Amino acid sequence: MNKNTDLPDTISIFPLGGALLLPRARLPLHIFEPRYLQMVEDALKTDERLIGMIQPNEVSGRGGNGLQTIGCAGRITQFSETEDGRYMITLGGMSRFRVVNEVEGFSPYRKCDVSWDGFERDLGRDEEDAGFNRENFLDLLGRYFDAQGLSADWDTMKEAEDELLINSLSMMLELDPEDKQALLEAPSLVTRRETLVTLIEYALRGGSDEGVMQ
Repeated sequence: MNKNTDLPDTISIFPLGGALLLPRARLPLHIFEPRYLQMVEDALKTDERLIGMIQPNEVSGRGGNGLQTIGCAGRITQFSETEDGRYMITLGGMSRFRVVNEVEGFSPYRKCDVSWDGFERDLGRDEEDAGFNRENFLDLLGRYFDAQGLSADWDTMKEAEDELLINSLSMMLELDPEDKQALLEAPSLVTRRETLVTLIEYALRGGSDEGVMQ
């Protein structure tokens, strides 16, 4: 157990491309693969109830079992079982972590030794963004939503706290896995907002999304 964080040094890992969990945010998950059903059951038996969400990192010539270096651990805060044995869970984001090494063993799911060092801020209070120009941001977001054919509850977005708004959008928007990873690794809410703005502007200019123009 890490003395500075009271978080375990080894956690179960759920590699899921495109899925992003951030500290103090919530991620609903539908669990149906047998190995991950077992992972959830095992996590529920522990005091921490943690699962580490991480992006796969497929490296050419090395197979498809690679992992990104940084992920985010979430605590199971909601749990329900369907009639056919699937699980519906919600993870509450606790802290990002850095993979130290993968643990070899007989578990059907993957486990890693991790370090929580450098992510102490994740366990603190909500972050604020003093330089956040919400009006300009929502204008940009509106143009992006129009281009993508998306709808939104704009009244809620106008009233949401800075961190809730930026983190929720980072998790919700359809972005490439490497872009999701960049948002995860942003060292502060300010840099995450700046990264998100850059990605939205890139998409509006055409970017890699065909047919999306400003």
